[in-house]
Amino acid sequence: MKLESPKVLVNNSQEYIFNALSDVKNFEKLMPDTIAKFEVLGDDIFNFGLKGMPEIKLRLKEGVPHSRVNLAAASDKLPFTLVADLNKVSDNSTEVQLFFDGEFNPMMAMMIKGPISKFIETLAENMNKL
Repeated sequence: MKLESPKVLVNNSQEYIFNALSDVKNFEKLMPDTIAKFEVLGDDIFNFGLKGMPEIKLRLKEGVPHSRVNLAAASDKLPFTLVADLNKVSDNSTEVQLFFDGEFNPMMAMMIKGPISKFIETLAENMNKL
């Protein structure tokens, strides 16, 4: 299942956004209002839970400096990746788009497509909070 967020223009440099997304503590600022739990477990991993959804651990994977940040589920139960593409618009503005890619059975995909779409849309919309 592949999903993508709308592109969002952020009033910060590409380098600033890359560095902010490379620090897992900053993901708490991006979370939706329905967040029930957020816990940093290490320099490259955090755990979060949304109301009515199971908790998910995300691990920061290797990215491409200043243009891409890669995250992946730390569990094999729900295998997926979340990638942030960062495109420089000017010295002080960056276009950000999130891409979700997960391998789920058709029934599971049907159940989670709506909530996951809304989740990545909210993460993208909250980029200006960094």
